[in-house]
Amino acid sequence: MPKEWTDKQERQYEHIKDSAEDRGAGPRRAEEIGARIVNKNRARAGQTKTASRTSLTGKSPQQRGGQRSGRGGPKGLTRDQLYNEAKQRNIKGRSKMTKSQLAAALGKD
Repeated sequence: MPKEWTDKQERQYEHIKDSAEDRGAGPRRAEEIGARIVNKNRARAGQTKTASRTSLTGKSPQQRGGQRSGRGGPKGLTRDQLYNEAKQRNIKGRSKMTKSQLAAALGKD
């Protein structure tokens, strides 16, 4: 790890790396995730010579909680899950409804 890191930042890096590996990331990807988070925190604290604009503005990685991570696909329940809930609530016309119509009928839009 870089010489500039404090003992606390080193411990934070190890914790993040282990956590990422536990979630299924490979060892190299886990190291990258840990280093990026620690380095971004260092930039926000003014401990680096240079920092990107995105490192200085917006939420910290801890506050963001993965909001920008992962795939950008659809979120929420699947159409089948919505359909089954509508069936349990005995909503009429559910078989002809789309996912968005089911969500609206269930009040989940």
